[in-house]
Amino acid sequence: MNLKTAVGRLRLIGLVEGTSFLVLLLIAMPMKYWMDNPVPVAVVGAIHGALFVLFILAVINAAVVKKWSWLFSLWALIASSIPLGTFVLDAQLKKRYQG
Repeated sequence: MNLKTAVGRLRLIGLVEGTSFLVLLLIAMPMKYWMDNPVPVAVVGAIHGALFVLFILAVINAAVVKKWSWLFSLWALIASSIPLGTFVLDAQLKKRYQG
């Protein structure tokens, strides 16, 4: 993963953002509702929100640099709102740009 390229940066941010989404859904949210502890959601939610914004900016950057179709760009943006979506996107980007 080459961090000097727009796609490389997108892949890294996507993996971190996707991981933060899973932590929010699978750890922080159950702690909030089953253990009555809202603190993890506040902390992880804020981190995830910042990563989400970075992911969107990285998608826009990669889409412009690589001249993606509007449909692929839309899929890349939607991927961040689907659990495991950024990991699927990462596999597609790896295949497309390193294969």
